[in-house]
Amino acid sequence: MAGHKLVIFDCDGTLVDSQDLIVQAMNLAFEQSGLTPPPRQNTLSIVGLSLIEAMEVLVPDALPSDQHQLAQRYKTSFGTLVADTHRQEPLYEGAAEVVRSLAARDDVVLGIATGKSQRGVRRVLLEHDLQQCFVTIQTADDAPSKPHPAMIHQAMADAGTAPENTVMIGDTVYDLQMARAAGVSSVGVDWGYHSKSDLQTCNPDALLGHFNELQDILNVFWQGFDRVRGGAV
Repeated sequence: MAGHKLVIFDCDGTLVDSQDLIVQAMNLAFEQSGLTPPPRQNTLSIVGLSLIEAMEVLVPDALPSDQHQLAQRYKTSFGTLVADTHRQEPLYEGAAEVVRSLAARDDVVLGIATGKSQRGVRRVLLEHDLQQCFVTIQTADDAPSKPHPAMIHQAMADAGTAPENTVMIGDTVYDLQMARAAGVSSVGVDWGYHSKSDLQTCNPDALLGHFNELQDILNVFWQGFDRVRGGAV
């Protein structure tokens, strides 16, 4: 895949609008533990972190064993809600069309880097018939939590791409911090779980308000890369 461009998407809050399920599952996990559920915005603010790190943020004074128990109860509650209600996690408007359009290009490969589990990501992709669009899926199951750059590094290794030819797209400061740590371009999206002002503090290379803006921004990035590559040959 040498010479290809790699576009890495976050999942929850970027491709998928899963906020209602996330909040319901978190509330159930806390209630089962005899705790008052956190405010909705607090729960959404930790989306993107691994579950253990998320619980460390939400209940910093709890014992590690209690944080691990909360994380397990959240996973169980989330799975139960999906199974019992047969609810899909809806994609954001325009997401499927943009993903399929990018995946159809000969010079582009796609990846995912997310705090979601492998099982959860693959379920969502299967629900929306997008599983064939991605060549690499990196999750917190197998790597350190964002903003550590390991997931991006592994995605680039899988795709055979260099940092200057890779773009990370996400809705949280963790995504943008991870991109910076990995030395790749970053695109923030303001339809997800962190505010536009929070994203701006990370100085992303671009900040979008709708999926239909993404391909134009990527083409600007790639034209610059192609000029540099062309001059070096």
